[in-house]
Amino acid sequence: MSSQSLSEDSSVTTTRTGTSLSLNLAAFAAGAATFINMYSTMAILPVLSKAFGVAHGAIGLTITAPLMATAMMAPVTGAISDRFGRRRLILGAAILLIIPTALAADANSFHALVLWRFVQGLMLPFIFTVTVAYIADETTGADTVKLAATYASGTIFGGFCGRAITGFATEYVGWRIALLLVAAITLAMAAIIWRWLTPERRFRPVYGFRAALHAFPLHLTNPRLLATYGISFGMLFNLIAVFTFINFRLAGAPYNLGPAALGGIFVVYLASMVTSPLSARLANRFGRRHVMLAAAPMTLAGLALTLAGPLPYIIAGLLLITIALFTQQTLATSYVGVVALRARSAAVGLYVTIYYIGGSLGGIVPGGLWHVFHWPGCVALVALMQMGMLSLALRFWKEVRQV
Repeated sequence: MSSQSLSEDSSVTTTRTGTSLSLNLAAFAAGAATFINMYSTMAILPVLSKAFGVAHGAIGLTITAPLMATAMMAPVTGAISDRFGRRRLILGAAILLIIPTALAADANSFHALVLWRFVQGLMLPFIFTVTVAYIADETTGADTVKLAATYASGTIFGGFCGRAITGFATEYVGWRIALLLVAAITLAMAAIIWRWLTPERRFRPVYGFRAALHAFPLHLTNPRLLATYGISFGMLFNLIAVFTFINFRLAGAPYNLGPAALGGIFVVYLASMVTSPLSARLANRFGRRHVMLAAAPMTLAGLALTLAGPLPYIIAGLLLITIALFTQQTLATSYVGVVALRARSAAVGLYVTIYYIGGSLGGIVPGGLWHVFHWPGCVALVALMQMGMLSLALRFWKEVRQV
């Protein structure tokens, strides 16, 4: 290869790994498109329960359905992406996602609503999983953590909008218009992805699903990956457990909050748009384990505050929990690309599967404790999970110098 070609290749690498503004916008939009849909019914569960005449326990299927569909599809998504590339799948899924979102708004029965929510979940891994793999492929070193943090900020923004916007819109114009608004925002995010997510340059296809399947034993015998999967399981388990059952607490006496107020509680998510990039910089400087050592006690402090009676204390506790959990998500998401040496989409697919299994169980497992011990029982379970996550990080998150 000529020296001129080497110079050109070096120039390309510098451009691609410099995490330009356009690439950051695209990564942010991908995260937002995913999570504005994932949790769009969380703040309006009481309204949907009344609209369809469904018990409170059953209406939670509108949250569980997309989580389970995402968990089912994630490994297949990784294999497809490893064969066919990244950008076309991310963009295609973002566009197709608009259809079930709009159909959910037009659902004439509870079963139809759950069905379209499930179909949404089938689309979401083609954005989430493939975007994380794209970041791992197209960036290196500190840029990987930084762009992962930008993507995480997009997920935070989308998670906030999916709850807050639907809550406010439902209170004033009804839940159907609220879900149509989510579809419109998804369309806007797809347009940003189309405009700013440039075609991959470093992707090398893995031909045949057999190669991807052969990669699974490699990933499942990698202690660092397994630990990261465990931490991801705990992160979403805790997030769903906290923000599902705190809704029940705040909707009851003495707070009696309606859908707009419950949606407004999720403003605490926005703080993590600042703290996630900060956590990435801290991880680059001090290492993931040290940042985890700060995040875990922050979660426990936040849980303690939610046990207090005054609403401002509870909101402050939710703020600390949100910051800590999304810090942990940033650390874990970026670490997958570091320790998965090949078939990264397959590794990310397993990550996403375990992550969303954790989220699905987080909306179910605390239910028994809720009925017996109410909110303190949920707090105890989340605290135990958090301590397990910290133990995994301290044992297996060895410092990797290129990160």
